[in-house]
Amino acid sequence: MVSGQTLETVRRHLAVFGHRPTLTNIADALRETGQVVSQRQILDIFEGISRDSLGLGVLDQLLDIDGVTDIVVNGPNQVFFDCGQGLEPALISFSSDDEVRQLGVRLAASVGRRLDDGSPFVDARLHNGVRFHGVLAGISHPGTCLSLRIPAKTCLSLEDWESGGGVDRQAGMILRRIVDLKVAFLISGGTGSGKTTLLGSLLSLVPPSERLVVVEDSRELDPSHPHLVSLESRPANGEEAGRVTMTDLVRQALRMRPDRLVVGEVRGAELRDLLQALNTGHEGGCGTIHANSIGDIPARLEALGALSGLSPAATHAQVVSAIRVVIHVVRRGPVREVSQIGVLVRGSSDRLESVLAWSRCGQETQRGPGWDLLGGLLS
Repeated sequence: MVSGQTLETVRRHLAVFGHRPTLTNIADALRETGQVVSQRQILDIFEGISRDSLGLGVLDQLLDIDGVTDIVVNGPNQVFFDCGQGLEPALISFSSDDEVRQLGVRLAASVGRRLDDGSPFVDARLHNGVRFHGVLAGISHPGTCLSLRIPAKTCLSLEDWESGGGVDRQAGMILRRIVDLKVAFLISGGTGSGKTTLLGSLLSLVPPSERLVVVEDSRELDPSHPHLVSLESRPANGEEAGRVTMTDLVRQALRMRPDRLVVGEVRGAELRDLLQALNTGHEGGCGTIHANSIGDIPARLEALGALSGLSPAATHAQVVSAIRVVIHVVRRGPVREVSQIGVLVRGSSDRLESVLAWSRCGQETQRGPGWDLLGGLLS
């Protein structure tokens, strides 16, 4: 195993003389810098330079772990990965924070983004679908921090959720009925709970004759469906031009003849345009939203409505006629499961309320006060 110092010495020597990292040039660099030359060492250095130039550097080996969903780096000595059991320490490290920074800068540059002292954080989707976020040391402690969300290699079906224990038989029947009847819905949950994964599974149930137009801040949804169009927002460039917002995309999506309009995550002013679309004949719209339970969704929607200039009363009126069902997912150890299903209604004092219709805790399920309301929607 070649040391990080030797690798960096050879890399700098090649850069100074403008040499490409070929096997011959690496051998010459080793000799000229007084290093011991062996065929094994030359090959190790070649692989190291290629890895650092093209992939995720020392993190590449973590991508081979079955089921990995997240990789996070907290400075050079703390690397963690998540395979469904929560974050676990990885037995790898970087030689220095400069190496972490170089990886972050290169990943950002590969998709035309900046990560430097003038722009010390970045959020982007890499060409291989990995969602990448970076914050430079000085802003973050204990050093440069990188966060990578790894897309699933395959799209889970609803049957996969059922066989894995994440969706029980009754919930599966309800979810299929929601999709079949084109009932508008939101999936709520915390970070990493499986919101986007479940949404992709439900979109795969949409008849192939229907056109899906998906709007996302960073593209993650990839349902198994033959007629899918994905729109992705874009930040401004270095001249503060070229920004494409989620609101822009929702408006454009409405002109693309969607049979179902999907907003990957509702978290800003795009809520207003989504509600207007769902209230003007666009059935079956759906998306995800961050919330701790279905009971928290009304307050969350009210806050998002305020961002788009809607008063609480206007938000309540628009939501209750546009979005009918809310589905909440939680993560219990390695299992992500549907734990609550509710109905949005206009309650006392014309306020928006989320009424629990069905819930699950472990293997126990229970009907809530909104069960008959849900049954009326799905009949």
